[in-house]
Amino acid sequence: MSNGDIFVGELIGTAILILFGAGVCAAVTLRFSKARASGWIVIAFGWGFAVLAGAYTAAPLSGGHLNPAVTLGLAVDTGVWDKVWVYILGQMAGAMLGAVLAYLVYFAQFQANTRKGGTTEGTVDEPVPTLGIFSTIPEIRNPVANLITEILATIALVLPLLALVGNNRHVEGIGIGQIAGQGEGIYGSGIVILLVALLVVGIGLSLGGPTGYAINPARDLGPRIIHSVLPIPNKGTSDWGYSWIPVVGPVIGGLLGGVIYNAAF
Repeated sequence: MSNGDIFVGELIGTAILILFGAGVCAAVTLRFSKARASGWIVIAFGWGFAVLAGAYTAAPLSGGHLNPAVTLGLAVDTGVWDKVWVYILGQMAGAMLGAVLAYLVYFAQFQANTRKGGTTEGTVDEPVPTLGIFSTIPEIRNPVANLITEILATIALVLPLLALVGNNRHVEGIGIGQIAGQGEGIYGSGIVILLVALLVVGIGLSLGGPTGYAINPARDLGPRIIHSVLPIPNKGTSDWGYSWIPVVGPVIGGLLGGVIYNAAF
C-alpha cells in the first residue's frame, strides 16, 4: 500500500465513521429530530454501524483502521511503525471532515437550537449543549477514573480485535482489511469487520456509561476541534480541560492491547 492509498482510505473511512457516529448522536440529542430522546441503545448501535460502514469502505485502500489506538496496537504487535504517521494523519483529517458532514446533515436542527416553543413532542426545553454530539463528556468528572475507563475500554477493543484477526495481522502496511492485489488482509474475508462492529456495540453498552467511550483519539479530538470553530448557536463549551483524557487514555489502551496480545499469543 502506498502512503497515498493509506491516507485516502483512512480519510474516507474515518469520515464515514464520524458522519454516522456524530449523526446518531445528533439524531438523539437535537430538538426537531425525529429520533430525539431515543436513548443509549440507539447510540451504541449507531456507532457500531458507523464502524461497519467506515471499515468496509476503507479496507481495500488502507485496511480500515479508522482509529489511532488500533494503529498503535497493531504496530506494537507487528513491529511495523513506518506508516503509522500516515494512518493517524488520515484518521484525524477524516474525523474532522466527518464532523463537518454531520453538521451539514443536521444544519436546520442546529440552527433551531436557538428557538423556543412547541414541537410534536410538546413543550421544548431550553437550547441544548451540542458538544456531546461531536465528542465525549464524562458523567462524573474524575480525571483518574475517567482515564482508567478509557484505557480499559480501549484494551477491550484492541485485544479482541487482534485475537479476531489472528495471524492475518502480519501483512504489509499493518492493514486490517481486504487489500486489493494482496490476497487476504487482516480482516480476512470481511466477516471480522462485522464482528469488530458488534464488539464496538458491546463496548458502548457495557463500558460506555462513565465517559461515553471515546476509545479513539481521532474520533474525539477531530470533532472537538470542529465543534470549537463551527458557528453553532448556543453550542456551549468545547471542554478543552477534559480533552486530553479521550486522547491519552485510548493511546495508552491501544499500546497496552498490542503489548498484551504480543506477549500472550
